[in-house]
Amino acid sequence: MSDTDAISVPLPLDGPPASWRPAAVVQRLRELLEAEWSRLPLWLPVALGAGILTYFAQRSEPGPFWGALAAPLLLGAVLLRGRPILAWILALAGMAALGFGVAGWQAARLPAPLDLPRRAVVLEGRVEAVETLPKGLRLTLGEVRLGPGELPLARRIRIRLRTNDPLHPAPGEQLRLRALVREPSVPPAPGGWDFQRDAFFSGLGGSGFALGPAERIGEAAQTPRFAAARSWLEGRVLAVLPGGAGAVAAALLTGGQSAIPAPDMQAMRDSGLAHLLSVSGLHIAIVMGLGFGIVRFGVALVPALALRWDSKRIAAPGALLLGGAYMLLTGAQVPMQRSFAMAALVTFGILIGRRALSLRALALAAAAVMLMQPAALLGPSFQMSFAAVLVLIAGAEATGPLLARWRQGAEWWRRPALVLLGMVLTSLLAGLATMPYGLHHFGRLQLYGLAANMVAVPLTSILVMPAGMLAVALMPLGLEAWPLAAMGWGVEGILTVARTVAAWPGAALTAMPIPPWGLLLTSFGLLWLCLWQTRWRLLGLPLAAAGLLSAATVTPPDILVSADARLIALRTPQGVVLQRASGASNFLRDNWLRGWGEEEAELLPSAGEHEEEGLDCPGLDCRFQPHPDGPAAMLLRVTKPRRGEKAASVQAARACGQAAVLVSAEPIRGRCPGTAVVDRFSVWRDGPHAIWLGRGGVRVVSDRDWRGARPWVPPPPRPAWAKDQ
Repeated sequence: MSDTDAISVPLPLDGPPASWRPAAVVQRLRELLEAEWSRLPLWLPVALGAGILTYFAQRSEPGPFWGALAAPLLLGAVLLRGRPILAWILALAGMAALGFGVAGWQAARLPAPLDLPRRAVVLEGRVEAVETLPKGLRLTLGEVRLGPGELPLARRIRIRLRTNDPLHPAPGEQLRLRALVREPSVPPAPGGWDFQRDAFFSGLGGSGFALGPAERIGEAAQTPRFAAARSWLEGRVLAVLPGGAGAVAAALLTGGQSAIPAPDMQAMRDSGLAHLLSVSGLHIAIVMGLGFGIVRFGVALVPALALRWDSKRIAAPGALLLGGAYMLLTGAQVPMQRSFAMAALVTFGILIGRRALSLRALALAAAAVMLMQPAALLGPSFQMSFAAVLVLIAGAEATGPLLARWRQGAEWWRRPALVLLGMVLTSLLAGLATMPYGLHHFGRLQLYGLAANMVAVPLTSILVMPAGMLAVALMPLGLEAWPLAAMGWGVEGILTVARTVAAWPGAALTAMPIPPWGLLLTSFGLLWLCLWQTRWRLLGLPLAAAGLLSAATVTPPDILVSADARLIALRTPQGVVLQRASGASNFLRDNWLRGWGEEEAELLPSAGEHEEEGLDCPGLDCRFQPHPDGPAAMLLRVTKPRRGEKAASVQAARACGQAAVLVSAEPIRGRCPGTAVVDRFSVWRDGPHAIWLGRGGVRVVSDRDWRGARPWVPPPPRPAWAKDQ
């Protein structure tokens, strides 16, 4: 057989198959988009959010150029509406530019962060809000002056009063007190939640605690209406229902969760019931539903009205007004803004005879919230709230025909079965939708949330919220005691469910948080699955699954150093080991452990002990080498210096050159060529540090490296001698 005869595989002389050619691919894509024509506008708020995220991902403040592109791009989309696909692409680009520009405009118009004194000050301010804590009160003060004759600060200050302070201030009053105030905290670690960014966009300039009793120096000239009503309502509820039940009842009516005892709050989180405390769609639906039903019933009692007017069109605006008052009373939080925006669309749909509870209504509500508060997109409240509603609406659309056929049967048991099935599906879908965001922000998995919600949600809908609304209506008459007692019975039932479920084995598992890019991938997968309607939407399932599994691809840092160097953590193969100084933050420790997917940590072993693999502490320093063939770090112990010497500098001189990086909770004087140094000076200048000791070398990242130069990131601090020049 010749060489020519041996060739039996046909060569692609005619090019790729016809279905693979660019023209065929474009044609197929055009056909898909035409089939999804009614769904294309739903992606415009997604593009708006993408622009906002792009703004916050920058490491330096961008100029106005990209935001200025929004107007010509959107105008081009309108002019090219005869070519719908091109117009849609231009509209997406225009919405992304709009989101980028709106976020930058919001940041530019806000006042700069405050530079507060390091010492105790006597400050004066007007009370804007009063929050009840398990022990004491916390005030939000506006028009704050840090001394007589000083100009008022451009931002609000939050102060915690002493537990035994007899003063109970009301919103609008002028106070004077001596306090220690600090700027918002830096992130707990590079890449962690940015408290300074959150405070920057909320108008908060700092927080602290009182060092003495507060003094009232002026009565309320103009009392903030809803703040005063919130404080008054909370006081009336707690007077009838003391303890955890009263705190939860007050939270459901006023939106403030600060008075809830820590054990009850933890039980609600671990059982998957924490969403009941964040007033949102469920609560406003109950409030507006009650108002709607009462108004319709009242119209039916008046034959002249019932025969001439559609009672729905009379009741709907009244219910919307009631829902708006409830939103303002509870502080207009992001979930409530979303819920009220959708409620307004539902009301408009009722008035014009159209169905408004749809994905389009959700898209409009999301766009409205993002345009008003771009930074809300980064928070768990926005993400979990919109994800849950998105999946519930898409699930209702998918199961609607099946449930309609089921409902046609005449058997008596079908309706109760549908109610039970609806409760199960609602809890299951909402739990699955919010799970990725809980993993990313909190590193926790609630395994029994479905069982807890099956009992707690009906109890909230049937007893707790109706009794609470009745109590609010009767408060001006002083008759709120018995409806509040009924509300307290329901709240005690919810807390019993929460404590019982939280005590089950493995109720709340600690897991490695998924990274930001994994959360983006999961979110895009959910959007792809829920916003399209043809079969290609199933491609969203593998995207969402890949995002959920993204934590397995992340290498967490081997060493973390806090911003005050009082807490240093090492991640060994056996677990986390801590060097902890006096005054170290328990919050930071817990946050780091969640980031590593760990429950507990051990203290650094004593000198001479060799208990951890890769960690050797023979004397005044510890050699840490998590990978046998990788670089090592030298952790210098905190020691008491001899007279006339700096202990850390002496230790550093002895350890210089013995490891790739030196870590010390004390300042290191002098230089160590070829060795990176992370000490007290490093974290003072650049915030907390993360260190990776990989096989490819050592990598040191500070918080300033991670966040860059943004309006909410304070500039590098200057030493005291430089400030005087």
